Amino acid sequence: MTVCIDEMGPESAKSVRGTQLVRTDERAVQEIDYGRRGKGYVFGAFQPATGAAFTETYRGRTIANFIDFLEKVDAWIIVDIARICAIMDNLSTHRAIDVLLFSLSHPRWEFVFQPKYAAYLNLIEPWWKVLRSLALKGRRFETWQDIEQAIHAATGYWNNHRHPFIWGKQHKPRHPHRVPGIALTPNVA
Repeated sequence: MTVCIDEMGPESAKSVRGTQLVRTDERAVQEIDYGRRGKGYVFGAFQPATGAAFTETYRGRTIANFIDFLEKVDAWIIVDIARICAIMDNLSTHRAIDVLLFSLSHPRWEFVFQPKYAAYLNLIEPWWKVLRSLALKGRRFETWQDIEQAIHAATGYWNNHRHPFIWGKQHKPRHPHRVPGIALTPNVA
């Protein structure tokens, strides 16, 4: 089984401009917002063959958080699977000694690191775009807990409507064309 693993972030609770245009006789004024409402990272595991996704939010991108996430992914994946091939980027937390110790204590895991400058090979990258549009796009979050709730709700929605993820451009179905050089005859009744 192939599992794509990556982190998204930092994501922060911040103001975004509204989507509706307000027409008044006066100049539009927006209150300046310098508030820091919290930030964090979203760790994700994605199975391209089934489309299943698992996300977990953390306050920081540390080795301890990554190992905790791997433990949760290991519990999420069915026990009957004999071999898990995890595709990851070359982030230093992915190559830490603790990750090596995790792989030694979990023999069914095998880590494959994608080449540098080849993020498109990890299929979780386009899935992050889907998750952002489901959970974060056009919304304002007051706290980090609001972001966590939105991420978990969007992941649950995705898993309820999941489908296999296919790498590459999806082609539209072609309509049958007419034979070149032959015009359509007019309908005369």
